[in-house]
Amino acid sequence: MALINVKTKEVQIKIVYYGPGRGGKTTNLEYINHTYRDQIKTEMVSLKTHDDRTLFFDFLPFDVGRIKGFDVTIQLYTVPGQVKYNATRRLVLRGVDGIVFVADVQKAQRAKNIESLNQMYENLETYNLDLFKMPVVMQYNKVDLGKSNTPILASEILQRDLNSILRVPAFEASAITGGNVIPTLKKIISITLASIQDQLF
Repeated sequence: MALINVKTKEVQIKIVYYGPGRGGKTTNLEYINHTYRDQIKTEMVSLKTHDDRTLFFDFLPFDVGRIKGFDVTIQLYTVPGQVKYNATRRLVLRGVDGIVFVADVQKAQRAKNIESLNQMYENLETYNLDLFKMPVVMQYNKVDLGKSNTPILASEILQRDLNSILRVPAFEASAITGGNVIPTLKKIISITLASIQDQLF
């Protein structure tokens, strides 16, 4: 639920990057942080442990202009990837307005992608949020690994596994090189803003 301040004419939107461990969620935000450095008002907060790259979240707001006279600020978060941090993942989803699901295209990660998507659905339900009514963009990350002979899943398989029912926009991406990172971001911002327009007076 977007945070709307009628007095100051500000709206704050929360977008969460969700997906299996080491799938590229943090790398996405690091690339965005580097690319949009001049537009970002705060430092990116990254909490790392020895066994997971992101323990809590990365926090990265930047302005996208005005809508219906309201100043818009986007907050970008990642969740920790490992299953044992599910309570933290659930906490980060509180108040979410839009989600980028970052799937790992490596064949070895196929089951973890599906498990993570199912867990996200369950975590959203704890806040009475319906995944099928939520702005979501799929990102199939690490396609660059195909060049190094790492076995990767075809997009058709990922679409069937993760997006055959949701039918949301999907991008093949390489967060490490920046491939389709910004188009993914722009798409989730645009569909999230469209979904909250009705909340603005």
